[in-house]
Amino acid sequence: MTNTQKVAVVTGAGSGIGRAVADAMLTAGYRVALAGRREEALRETAAGRDDALVQPTDVTVPAEVATLFDRTVEKWGRVDVLFNNAGIPGPAVAVDDIEFDDWQAVVAVNLTASMLCAREAVRIMKRQDPRGGRIINNGSIAAHSPRPQSAAYAATKHAITGLTKSIELDGRSFGISCGQIDIGNTATQIADRLSTGPGALQADGRRMPEPTFPVVHAAEAVLFMAGLPASANVTSLVITAAGMPFVGRG
Repeated sequence: MTNTQKVAVVTGAGSGIGRAVADAMLTAGYRVALAGRREEALRETAAGRDDALVQPTDVTVPAEVATLFDRTVEKWGRVDVLFNNAGIPGPAVAVDDIEFDDWQAVVAVNLTASMLCAREAVRIMKRQDPRGGRIINNGSIAAHSPRPQSAAYAATKHAITGLTKSIELDGRSFGISCGQIDIGNTATQIADRLSTGPGALQADGRRMPEPTFPVVHAAEAVLFMAGLPASANVTSLVITAAGMPFVGRG
């Protein structure tokens, strides 16, 4: 099966990593369903391309997620790749200052939404012909080493690792693979605050600017994972800005 026949669903496709991955996939010949809350932003990502399906979706709502996948199958007949990308950073406060509603919001977007999308994708991948497919979950280097004041975000990204491994195990008998990409400091609007001004809060209480890398390289990494043959899978991939304080003491 060539890339021009492959169908992908990308969540959080209206900006940042999601937009970059969707653009890379469309350029590579994928048909891509673009999901996100803001229709105008999704249309900017689509840029009028015939192989892009704009589907405004709140991925925390099961009925809207089901509609996203139903429309994708109605248009193209199958789903080959899901990139579970939608996420929010959550409150930058100590654990004792987290409001319950803020915690619930982060869990809903970063974790529950990934399960809802994976659930729909797996159901389709099991029954389509040819059977199978690939799910790529966007974790974070916070799944390995959290920043201070990030309990909600870090907890959900650690949970994504468990979800990824569970999907990989459950999907094996059906030709469904699952992997996780953990990205550190790619240049998006969210990461801009890390590289400018006082920079990011460090474990020792200091703040310092941190390096970033172009988001296109994160998109290329996802495209590599997505394009592997069914006989291969990247279960875990970490890509960071060179020189960022992630490995060791920084």
